[in-house]
Amino acid sequence: MKCGVRFCGGCNPRYDRGKAYKEIREDVKNISFFNASEEDVYDILLVIGGCPSCCASYEHFNVKGDIYKIWDRTHIDKLKEDLKAK
Repeated sequence: MKCGVRFCGGCNPRYDRGKAYKEIREDVKNISFFNASEEDVYDILLVIGGCPSCCASYEHFNVKGDIYKIWDRTHIDKLKEDLKAK
């Protein structure tokens, strides 16, 4: 399964988004993660925001399935559970 990843611009991060992404990649082995590109098609998309605004645009990406948005450290465990179940 192919997952595109989109980060916000980082203007007001309240947690280490890079560290969160690393943790997700290390724990979820059944999914291949890629920096999202407009040229590719993804099974799912992960939008990693740094604050509750989670303002990163993602409508321009081609995604066949679900779009997951996280903007707080507390979202990571639930996200990993959901992704592992795919």
